[in-house]
Amino acid sequence: MKNKKFGNHAQKSLYRTVTKMVPAVLTALIATALGFIALYTSPVPMIQDFGKMLTAGMIISFIVGVLILIPILFTRDKFFSNKQSVSHTKKVKKVSKFETLLGQFTKRLVSLRWLIILLAFFTAGFGIWVDLDAGAETDVESFMPQDLQALDDIHELRDVLGTTEKVSILYEGENILSHKSLSWVESTSQEIKNEFGEIVVESNSITEVLKQLNEGEVPAQAKIEEQIKTIPNQQLKLLVNESETKGVITVGIKHLEAEPLKSFIKNLNQYLKDNQPENMKTTVTGKAVLDVEMVTALTTGRYKMTLLGMVLVFFGLLAVYRHPIKAFIPLIPIIFIIGWSGAVMYLAGISYTPLTATLGALIIGIGTEFTILIMERYYEERESGNSSIDAVIIANQKIGKSIFASAITTMGGFSALLASDFVILSNFGMMTLINISLAFFSTIVVMPSILIIFDRFVKIKYIRTNER
Repeated sequence: MKNKKFGNHAQKSLYRTVTKMVPAVLTALIATALGFIALYTSPVPMIQDFGKMLTAGMIISFIVGVLILIPILFTRDKFFSNKQSVSHTKKVKKVSKFETLLGQFTKRLVSLRWLIILLAFFTAGFGIWVDLDAGAETDVESFMPQDLQALDDIHELRDVLGTTEKVSILYEGENILSHKSLSWVESTSQEIKNEFGEIVVESNSITEVLKQLNEGEVPAQAKIEEQIKTIPNQQLKLLVNESETKGVITVGIKHLEAEPLKSFIKNLNQYLKDNQPENMKTTVTGKAVLDVEMVTALTTGRYKMTLLGMVLVFFGLLAVYRHPIKAFIPLIPIIFIIGWSGAVMYLAGISYTPLTATLGALIIGIGTEFTILIMERYYEERESGNSSIDAVIIANQKIGKSIFASAITTMGGFSALLASDFVILSNFGMMTLINISLAFFSTIVVMPSILIIFDRFVKIKYIRTNER
């Protein structure tokens, strides 16, 4: 097919695009989608849906590019281009100033390749080390606009009542309205206040209502059934079920972030387990418990998702290239980006949020697209007979400009999040911009050195014997 003749310049461009560029972009698409699959493993449906929408958006973009954009460009060049300008471009090899600068820059980079790799390795290692102990912002109120009137109202209400958050203790037994059971409910309510006095503000249960009807004392067994009948049905349903086998102790607590709240719930469960009667079963539940589980699921396991994404991408590329080194090369800059991202967050004092905890998978998705495109062009030039140095310079010149444009447009889209009043969204937008910048930097600056160093491990067809 190398000697294939074309009727015009448009047909030649179409042929080269379909045979050279589309397969490279498809490989990058597959790798990116595999990286996003890690998001599907999150126990939180919101993160799963985020991964699905990212994957769907990429697939749609690829289809639109192949089936709509390429035909439009072909139609323009075939029917609406100026023949004189086409003839002129054949005679003059146009090299933009940007490409010239990239070529000179890349030539300097490869001469310092070992220094670049060492610096990248140590800085990324530092970032990963400090990121292992990075904190996570888990206070939901800190994610909201701080000048929101509703937030001020919550703070004012909390000052008046002492609490706006509650934890429910569900207790089950055969006869929860017996005097023995009610005595346990009363003593447990009081002991929880004493045991967790710095956190617990108040508690409410069926015994509090009965005490109001019985001069501040839990009534004797003979009076319990009679006084229960005097309690309004709507109020009674909040404390005891109709079959009288389940009851609730509502515990009002101070406002806590997720980690202290998680610790309190754990200690409360242990306390109830140690002081639970044989005929009673207790469970700590309520919205606060669900919030803790949700935030914990969002902010933990980020390295697990990232590693899973990288493993999936590696095996995906291994299936495509059938060469372990070629499958591993695009992932090396990604490891650096993950480390640098952690270092930036540490040095800037930025804590993880439920959204930024997903950045690992996003880095893999965006970064592998860049690195695969550079690598594909590099090996295309190598197979054409260029030396490793020349091949990497040409690859950076020709693909670097496209990657720069892609990075700028992607950053432009995510920069809209910076205008959000919600801190969680603006922080996510900021870290995404930083990570896209790091992905571009790693691809243009570090990837050439990686390609040169690993070149000897990849067998190339049609290599000149005197290339070095």
